[in-house]
Amino acid sequence: MSRICHIEIDDTNLPAPTPEVEQERKVAIFDLLEDNSFDLPARADGAKVDGPFRLALAIRDKRLVFDIGSEAGARLAEFHLSLSPFRQVVKDYFQICESYFEAVKRLPPAQIEAIDMARRGIHNEGARVLQERLDGKADLDIDTARRLFTLICVLHFGG
Repeated sequence: MSRICHIEIDDTNLPAPTPEVEQERKVAIFDLLEDNSFDLPARADGAKVDGPFRLALAIRDKRLVFDIGSEAGARLAEFHLSLSPFRQVVKDYFQICESYFEAVKRLPPAQIEAIDMARRGIHNEGARVLQERLDGKADLDIDTARRLFTLICVLHFGG
């Protein structure tokens, strides 16, 4: 399987992210570039589309846009996905993250761990939704989907 070698987030017209959201974004991009599995299926004519890939993520006209190019910059594909399937899981994820950030400040480790487990469960659900939405368009492993879901959350809420 190939990989993403560069990622760009188009946050034009979005509010500035909070420090927590900006930190999540930086960590997700770093982790994604360090280790990911991302591939495009063969074209209709059977030709293989080789990576590594450059990925630009944006929200345009209330749709999630994946703009994929070659390492050299040639445009390879663009997917527009409805945000509707992501709305509830993104909302749930941000609510549990807020609870987690508050818990870290004042709750005992056992309670923090329980909230973190719930947070990871919702994160996994978001990754699963992303994999379903990209089925037939792009192949990615669960860890890559998790990191991309984090970036979708950042875009979705902007800050």
